[in-house]
Amino acid sequence: MNSAVFFGIAEIGYFVAMMIYIAYFVFKGEYLGKSATTVTIVSFVAQTAAFIGRWIESYNMGIGRPPLTNLYESLAFFVWCLMLGYIIVEFKYKRRSLGAFVTPLAALALGFIDLTGMSKRIDPLVPALQSNWLLAHVTMSFIAYAAFGLSFGAALMYLIVKTEKRSEPAYVFWSVAGSVFFTVIFAMLLDYMNFMVVGGSTESFIKNYLFKTTFRNSSFSIALFSYIAAIAVIFTTWRYGYVLKRTIESFNVPVDFLDELNYKVIAVGFPIFTLGGLIFGAVWADQAWGTYWSWDPKETWSLITWLVYAFYLHARYLRGWRGKKVAVVSVVGFITVIFTYLGVNILLSGLHSYGDLM
Repeated sequence: MNSAVFFGIAEIGYFVAMMIYIAYFVFKGEYLGKSATTVTIVSFVAQTAAFIGRWIESYNMGIGRPPLTNLYESLAFFVWCLMLGYIIVEFKYKRRSLGAFVTPLAALALGFIDLTGMSKRIDPLVPALQSNWLLAHVTMSFIAYAAFGLSFGAALMYLIVKTEKRSEPAYVFWSVAGSVFFTVIFAMLLDYMNFMVVGGSTESFIKNYLFKTTFRNSSFSIALFSYIAAIAVIFTTWRYGYVLKRTIESFNVPVDFLDELNYKVIAVGFPIFTLGGLIFGAVWADQAWGTYWSWDPKETWSLITWLVYAFYLHARYLRGWRGKKVAVVSVVGFITVIFTYLGVNILLSGLHSYGDLM
């Protein structure tokens, strides 16, 4: 089997694992938890085999590069790092309920690949990527992103458990942020269904179809209905968010554990991101473009991400912040990670434009 087959197995496996973890989260059957763990491990092994196979394929084609250089490969590598981190956390702390918050990130990342129809070709490296800094910079950046993804899951669980009243700012924050996230994903799914019916290039999907089925529809009534439906979803999540709270509490997950896990993975990811993402990236930029820093959109948003997590550590160490305050910072931090990685590539242009969908 070639790498594409193993990637397919992994993608299907992560989606199945997500559904089983959610079922375990709702029904709390031990057999469901064990099944979810088994499927996750099998999927992870398949994805590992896919990476190795794709690397070998690139050498057989005379290209010989690590599978980390385009949007498809880097997204898949992010998922690999995320799931490796989650598996370690699950086996170390024996807490499977976190899987219901982490595996959706993996499934959505892989689903985004098919949603946008991004290129999966193995192409030669562009000149800017032909550097020994490639492996260190990209690998360390995505290890850090994966750590931030784990902190996001732990922080979100913490906020859900610790917020008591609907009027609390933290409750409003997580209920609105979570419902907006899933509303956007659903809207993109409708866009993709429309795109597949009409047909077109992957570039035209982003430029001409993104949210055109719903919020940007040419029909005023459809656009208005879309906004009303989105508001209804946000209100419903806000109104009945206590159901999630009770479900998480039924697992007897200590809130101190969630707060500590949030801190530990950020404490690991932050120095890795500082060294690999910013310092190594600056050195590489000087070699490739003749300047350490050019305020390219990717560089600027990487700095914003770094500042958010630096603020998290500063607030925890020097200001003594704990609990809901730093959990909110952690969630905001991962939102900046998503925009740094996907938003910049899709919506903005710059020196890092080689990481687009094509």
